[in-house]
Amino acid sequence: MQNSAEFGELRRSYRSFAFPLTVGFIAWYLLYVLLSNYAGGFMGSKLFGNVNVAFVFGIAQFVTTFLIAWWYSRHAAAKLDPKAEAIKSQMEGRA
Repeated sequence: MQNSAEFGELRRSYRSFAFPLTVGFIAWYLLYVLLSNYAGGFMGSKLFGNVNVAFVFGIAQFVTTFLIAWWYSRHAAAKLDPKAEAIKSQMEGRA
């Protein structure tokens, strides 16, 4: 089954979604870390009240984490799970 076209399509669907999103998130995280280390003046800039750029970036890290998890869940339910279920059914039918 691992060499089947269906399994290959499932892997391609997963990789085409997960890898670019992972690279994008890591880049976003590294930007936050690098700015925190090397652009202290910018990150310390007050936006309003006691809220500065670093705080907004930090909260945005949490928000993007939850958005990516939600987006992946929707993608998996719509694209990956039906393909995986079809493969599972084929395998169980062969047994």
